[in-house]
Amino acid sequence: MLWPAAKIIVSACIIAFASWLSNKRPELAGFIIALPLMSLLAIAFSYTEFKDAENSVRFAKSIVTAVPLSLLFFVPFLLAQRLGLPFWALYACGVALLVIGYFAHVTLMKHIA
Repeated sequence: MLWPAAKIIVSACIIAFASWLSNKRPELAGFIIALPLMSLLAIAFSYTEFKDAENSVRFAKSIVTAVPLSLLFFVPFLLAQRLGLPFWALYACGVALLVIGYFAHVTLMKHIA
């Protein structure tokens, strides 16, 4: 019971810190979030818990292919001035693009794995 709680606490603390920092130093907070911190933690946690190197490698490959596709979420925000949409419309467009990216990821992983 302690291991799952420890994983949750570590992950939550990193997210909470970045969220707090975003008000004071948004550029630094963005950089911290862009780091593969969650990937580093999740891969290490997964291997530590299950001791399955092959599965951990597959997990890492999945992350590598998902990262570029997950950036689709930010495309509407990059085009915000041109699109002239309110925040929540930009957000919804980003989520829609993220869903498309997910299905592309599933298809890609079938060919890689």
